[in-house]
Amino acid sequence: MTSLPPVRYLDSTTPPHITTLVLMTAVGSVCTNLFLPSLPAMAEDFGTTYAVIQFAITGYLALTGFVQLAMGPISDRIGRRPVMVGAMVLFVLASIGAANAPSLGWFFLFRALQTVSVAGFVVSRAAIRDMVAREKAASMIGYVTMGMALAPMIAPTVGGALGDAHGWRSNFWALAIIGAVCLVVVWLDQGETNTHRMGSFREQARAYPDLLRSRRFRGYALSMMFAAGTFFAYLGGAPFVGAEVYGLSATEVGMYLAITPLGYATGNGISGRFAERVGIFRMMTFGALTTLVLMAMALVAVAAGVTHPLGFFAFTFGIGLGNGIVLPSANAGMLDLRPDLAGSAAGLNGAMTTFGGAALSALAASTLSETSGAYPLILCILGSSALCLVCVRYTIGVEKDMRAQPPAKPA
Repeated sequence: MTSLPPVRYLDSTTPPHITTLVLMTAVGSVCTNLFLPSLPAMAEDFGTTYAVIQFAITGYLALTGFVQLAMGPISDRIGRRPVMVGAMVLFVLASIGAANAPSLGWFFLFRALQTVSVAGFVVSRAAIRDMVAREKAASMIGYVTMGMALAPMIAPTVGGALGDAHGWRSNFWALAIIGAVCLVVVWLDQGETNTHRMGSFREQARAYPDLLRSRRFRGYALSMMFAAGTFFAYLGGAPFVGAEVYGLSATEVGMYLAITPLGYATGNGISGRFAERVGIFRMMTFGALTTLVLMAMALVAVAAGVTHPLGFFAFTFGIGLGNGIVLPSANAGMLDLRPDLAGSAAGLNGAMTTFGGAALSALAASTLSETSGAYPLILCILGSSALCLVCVRYTIGVEKDMRAQPPAKPA
């Protein structure tokens, strides 16, 4: 954290306003789930199967992992602002291309280019760490992601309605417009916060092994990976469960998918309000337990024969709630390990999260069938939430062990 001028909205000589940080992160979230309700229609239009078109989610998530590995060090090297501006320009062009894709191959190419939207996740977290210290960062990340959660809460409903009314391509025209708005706001408001640039990309490349060797980094990163993994598994299977198990339309699927982001917004609000007072360790533990307990209740409800969609979807509120409580605190702890490498740490952690999320999303999608019901998806989510709790407790133990060690004597 360095001394920076006070924030002034729409002044590109000062750090970004919190609303700009929210918009930056929202673009990446909307890009992931706006068109989820239209996946069956897209498969029909391109003459392929649901499993193939679902690669627009799983493949996208995997590619964002590689993109984040690059985005973090680049933002440490050349600054947060130029990375975000360049990413939004490319995102708008890629969205227009996807909306006009003449074939599945062209669509996947433009979809791959849309992965630059994850710059918002990396840059916003790094910028927050540039601006404030750890406990305050957890609170600020909570408020930023609470606002950001409104986007994916609304997006599937809007995307489903757009798809029913104007076809699936309208979703990508909407993404182009959203990206253009973000580009204008970033250009006008996002001042540079990285005042200590890294010397070279070779130095940054050496930073990744240093981070991976840190037990604290691995603990925080794996906690976030498995927490977010519950959501990615849900994304991979929920559209199929809604359409095939419960017989819902695209619009109805979008409405039920909004329950999880509502939980995320609630969890972020709790983080923003209490993280600085309660501490990140208690927040992480409570968040992990929340998802585990509520999804266990979903398993009981489905096993008891509840046939209404809410018998499954109502409990997915816990996926969002747990993520909203775990992620801001784990993010703050992870970024505090090496404040001078905030961008690199955010990028490496983001890559680990999305690689793991892509694997869980693909696993959830591959285990579902018309006769399986929602059981495989619930079990995937439960497994990921249990691993999250194990990693959280490991991380807390590592932190306590390190604090108990006597300080090294000066040479």
